[in-house]
Amino acid sequence: MQAVKQTANEVWVFAEQLEGTLSNVTLELIGAARALAADLCGTVATVLIGNQVDELIPTLFEHGTDTVYYVNAPIFQWYRAETYSRAFCELIQKYEPEILLMGATTTGRDLAGAVATALKTGLTADCTGLELDAGQKLLLASRPALGGNIMATIVCEKHRPQMATVRPKVMPMPERISGRTGTVIYEQVELREQSLKTKVLEIVREHSADTKMEDANIIVSVGRGVQNEHTLVLAQTLAEVLGGVVGGSRGAVEKGLVDDQHQVGQTGQTVRPKLYIAVGISGAIQHTVGMNRAQTIIAINTDETCPMMKLATYGIVGDAALVLPALIHEWTAALKPSIA
Repeated sequence: MQAVKQTANEVWVFAEQLEGTLSNVTLELIGAARALAADLCGTVATVLIGNQVDELIPTLFEHGTDTVYYVNAPIFQWYRAETYSRAFCELIQKYEPEILLMGATTTGRDLAGAVATALKTGLTADCTGLELDAGQKLLLASRPALGGNIMATIVCEKHRPQMATVRPKVMPMPERISGRTGTVIYEQVELREQSLKTKVLEIVREHSADTKMEDANIIVSVGRGVQNEHTLVLAQTLAEVLGGVVGGSRGAVEKGLVDDQHQVGQTGQTVRPKLYIAVGISGAIQHTVGMNRAQTIIAINTDETCPMMKLATYGIVGDAALVLPALIHEWTAALKPSIA
């Protein structure tokens, strides 16, 4: 699909699911797609691929999609780039959507690259902002570039669909409208297991008692300014008292204070907690791009002029080794009645 063709102005969203559980980023992207579709004077559609996942369709409608393209077959029980990209390419060639959005997840990144390559169209990865030039029907996809020092806006002028992957928690979740319905279009994609190059032999599940970073309402994040193990333990204690999780900047990961799965920022995860406590984090854009949509930000730093202090809702100037024990004491006392 190298030439731009006249389309129905549909904005598509990949309905990412695992064993019948829909990813939150799918619903976030439906909200973003509605804003783009409004500027296009078009509609929103989601592409649902799987095996007997009909129960997800009402949720997609209630969060704002107008049409669901549903590909249902046992061969789609588990995600494989080979099968899912074939299904997507067939649907795109048939319906010619204007824009296609996917979550910047492990699955979304893998699938988006395969689809864009097969269709020879453009793909902007790990976006943090989406707008539309309505006059030219151009998606303006923004993402950090050059090590996070600038925000680049990328367009795909000559090829369709215009594709972007978007980080989870970047877009707000649209409100659910109970009972809202739409149109389901059932599609068949002819694939034979014998002809596929990839086989699913076994599913190995990772077991973890920790709350996922992207789902946490409270995050206590440490940075390069945390100088020793003692201060790190204090941050972990504060997170435990508040029922939150510990995160970190890239500097903290490089120092070995936290593992890379808990890194927040451009090369880590994007989070949108209710409370974000930044301990010893200066606030470089590489980090703040991943957490600046937190509802409340508390910064603890000895440098009152650092960027994080300017971003913070509340700033505490001081040594974290002295500030954290006071916060732990106060919050422990405040939370005792609700814990009892």
